Amino acid sequence: MDNAYKFSLLAKCMGSVLSGLCRLLTGVQARWIGCEPSTTSRIYYANHSSHLDGLVIWSGLPSALRPQIHPVAARDYWAKTKLRRYLVHKVFRAVLIERNGDKTVREEVLAPLELVLAQKRSLIIFPEGTRGEGEQINPFKSGLYHLARKYPDVEVVPVYLENLNRALPKGKKLPIPVICSVTFGEPLAKLGEDESKEAFLQRAQSALEALVL
Repeated sequence: MDNAYKFSLLAKCMGSVLSGLCRLLTGVQARWIGCEPSTTSRIYYANHSSHLDGLVIWSGLPSALRPQIHPVAARDYWAKTKLRRYLVHKVFRAVLIERNGDKTVREEVLAPLELVLAQKRSLIIFPEGTRGEGEQINPFKSGLYHLARKYPDVEVVPVYLENLNRALPKGKKLPIPVICSVTFGEPLAKLGEDESKEAFLQRAQSALEALVL
């Protein structure tokens, strides 16, 4: 057995263990409303209130689809330790982006995301940009709009995460057992030819808020 195969097998086993732990700690239930799991290229966009958010969405997907669906994560957090780097690159196969506020050039941030979509694969993104408190959904950054405009055939799917802010409160390192849920909604209607950035982002945010049960 060569090293590459053993490394891949280890990553696959680690993914299964993490998914199982996630379900055990959060009791996460995945609901599909208006769409079903698919190999279609998609942008799954979600509210953001916990470092567990990406893992919960990833765990809510069928295991066969996970290799082609890439979470988008902040490089400054996930590059800090060897374990985090291993998880983010080999297990989650995430796309890392720089997070430097206004100093970051939009094209530089979006380039690795566009590469994924150009390969007919899927993304998990958090358009609020930074973690909120979980009580409300904050206004979206413009990245979702630019991706939808450049790749009009990619489905844009809202994903609402419930209770993740309680499962891993801001500032805490260990999760608290709390029942959480992830709801996948109906894909948005395609970006209109004359639809403004502001109108599209508000429509996307409203679709996400509509999934709050």
